[in-house]
Amino acid sequence: MTNDEHQQVVEELQGVIIETQATIERFDATGMDEQMPEDYEKLLTVLDDAIKQQREHTKAMLE
Repeated sequence: MTNDEHQQVVEELQGVIIETQATIERFDATGMDEQMPEDYEKLLTVLDDAIKQQREHTKAMLE
């Protein structure tokens, strides 16, 4: 991948991260984290995966 392609992926992942964090905050604010623990865990997994992928693409741009 080119640096531009990596940058595009990083930016798209940032959007996923922001949206997922907002959803997690809504879950927390409404108590859904306790009512729907499996879905809450899935959100945490999505966030973790997006952050890891973003980090890898950032590292690739720096090499």
